[in-house]
Amino acid sequence: MTETERSEAPGIAAPAHAPESASTKQTWLLILGALGVVFGDIGTSPLYALRECFHGEFAASLSRGDILGVLSLVFWSLTLVVSIKYLLVVFRADNHGEGGILALLALNKRWLEGQGHRGLRTTALLLGLFGAGLLYGDGVITPAISVLSAVEGLKDFAPGLSDAVVPLTAAILIGLFLLQKQGTAGVGAIFGPVLGVWFVTIAAIGLPWIIARPEVLFALNPVYAASFFFRNGLHGFLVLGAVVLAVTGVEALYADMGHFGKGPIRLTWYVVVGPCLLINYFGQGALLLEKGKAVLQHPFYSLAPGWFLVPLILISTIATVIASQALISGAFSLTQQAIQLGYLPRMNIVHTSSVKQGQIYIPTVNWILMILSVGLVLSYKDSSKLAGMYGMAVIGTMITTSLHFFITSWTNLGWGLKRSLLVLAAFLAVDLAFFTANLVKVEHGAWLPIVLALGVFLVMQTWNEGIHTLLSKLRANSLPLTKFAEEARTYPVQRVRGAAIFLTANAGITPSALAHHFKHNQVLHQTIVVLSVINESVPKIAEEQALDIRDMGAGFYQVLVHNGYMQHPDIPDVIRRIGVQGVPIDSARCSYFVGRETVIPSSRPGMALWRKRLFLFLFTNARPITPSFKLPPNRVIEIGAEIEL
Repeated sequence: MTETERSEAPGIAAPAHAPESASTKQTWLLILGALGVVFGDIGTSPLYALRECFHGEFAASLSRGDILGVLSLVFWSLTLVVSIKYLLVVFRADNHGEGGILALLALNKRWLEGQGHRGLRTTALLLGLFGAGLLYGDGVITPAISVLSAVEGLKDFAPGLSDAVVPLTAAILIGLFLLQKQGTAGVGAIFGPVLGVWFVTIAAIGLPWIIARPEVLFALNPVYAASFFFRNGLHGFLVLGAVVLAVTGVEALYADMGHFGKGPIRLTWYVVVGPCLLINYFGQGALLLEKGKAVLQHPFYSLAPGWFLVPLILISTIATVIASQALISGAFSLTQQAIQLGYLPRMNIVHTSSVKQGQIYIPTVNWILMILSVGLVLSYKDSSKLAGMYGMAVIGTMITTSLHFFITSWTNLGWGLKRSLLVLAAFLAVDLAFFTANLVKVEHGAWLPIVLALGVFLVMQTWNEGIHTLLSKLRANSLPLTKFAEEARTYPVQRVRGAAIFLTANAGITPSALAHHFKHNQVLHQTIVVLSVINESVPKIAEEQALDIRDMGAGFYQVLVHNGYMQHPDIPDVIRRIGVQGVPIDSARCSYFVGRETVIPSSRPGMALWRKRLFLFLFTNARPITPSFKLPPNRVIEIGAEIEL
């Protein structure tokens, strides 16, 4: 982040792991990495985006004016949404260097809680969770439509292979999801170079057609977009439902900001990705001007000479697999953040790289995405039929980001309410136009990402509310830790050798495991550590700032472990560190006590009974705390309690 940007964004820290002042070599490495991870989704949109503008019930005609009008809409959509909205404006807001809808949610929630804006905080929470749900929908649809649209090139090469397109696509997707547990550390290094070849290729096959029909460059003039609407009226407006496909994956630019830094992502777009995409889109437009209906079935593949069709299909398939990989990895990262922020139950998270912390694999999410994505391919069998639902998922995430950016610009960037509202109005003028154009596709499948988002939203909201209710009940029935420690000092208590660590989510409250242990055994260890992991609304906490240790006397210690939402707590390592800082404890010999609550749904006021049962299902199937906190299983004692919800 430059000094100018810092002055424009007070309180928003630059990403320490991707500094803007990196050396030239580091910058080029970041650009190469961004090519493979950040731009895969939007980079493969030429396979289907322009074609869909001339397909279906609301298609544009193949007249010269309509072709130039659609090209103008594509150009200005990329310019306004990607180049200006996201890269120049939204990139100004980050949560200590991290971007994405949950990063914004955490940032806004933290500020709003401090200011007491309860209603606005609730609205921000609901918007953020719904936006996260739409991103999961994106993770389901992207692999399906991307790989299917690439494999459909076989129809042009050998029409007799048409029946093999769907099973081959399903096989590729299944193979992709099966490989997730191996991690991407090994193949990740080739993602950038392969996508680099892809962008060079799509520009190379588009450029000759622009040279042949240079009149397509007239579409750079926004007058052609305006005249397209003027001539076609409502029908022309509804074409926007397909034009939005040109900006698929734009949310990835923002979500991956923390991995590569603002500068490298911007530079990659303005110098490489943006120009290559436009050359290809304008090349397809020139081809349609030249050959019309003859190439309408698949204008992207028709750009290539016959001898290059098979290599192009192969390159396209590989590029879409890489784009799908980026979305799948993004779903894993999103899930990790949601778990740490308290919106999803604990799940098994496998680290697939000993070097890069961000490379993870979550089996539950992987299998759900695979079933849904393959199911879409087998059900719809045609990428054109998936286009409507894809557009709705894309525009939904854009709208939620716009609304959250409004809150951030007003509350964190110091823009003031008036300026923030003007920016929001400008964003929504574009977003709502795309959204309205997609509404007519609801009955044709655009309902699916909305239903998926509502399902994820319901799970997240139920888990978050259920956990807060459960902790409140535990807090109400517990003794303050200071009072318990005081009574242990005042009254004679049998103390045994060694140390015991009691884990609790309620900081400052006597853990139920400690209370029950003392009640039934009538003894306490010489050293009692009551440890709470505090999940903060920031990505990472520096090691020197992560621990708060309070000596309460009589061998009692309260330890608060501050944890970022992109970090995993390692409790044995924490115990080792507090031992170094003077707490009399042997990390290799201490015992861990954890509470295991049994939740009983009831008809008491609060959540609806069916939501309590949903929470019970999630709570029962959450990953146990022992592996999640890396506790040694042979030194963990669980003490149960029943809680009526």
